[in-house]
Amino acid sequence: METSRPKEESWNKPYQAPPQYTQDNKRILTGVLAILLGSLGVHKFVLGYNNEGIIILVVTAIGYATLCILIGAFVLAATSLLGLIEGIIYLTKTDAEFYETYQKNKKPWF
Repeated sequence: METSRPKEESWNKPYQAPPQYTQDNKRILTGVLAILLGSLGVHKFVLGYNNEGIIILVVTAIGYATLCILIGAFVLAATSLLGLIEGIIYLTKTDAEFYETYQKNKKPWF
């Protein structure tokens, strides 16, 4: 009984590295993270805006701590809305606009 072996060509293929992390991937990643986890400020950390990420994270923590009071719900809604708006803005920009605005000029808000 003969076993079928792969052709010799498939064994001698050169190694191909996985695709590199591009600016387009960063734009999509930050946009999706902002929409899904915007109230935690995760998207700010991905962009390298650590101070702004910490600000959003602290405000969200205050919102959770004061959730039993009505103001906590408003704080959480505001940080979630901020993330949603920023995520939509990130995803609607072109690659060049995203790079120019958030990577080169380091504009942290909107």
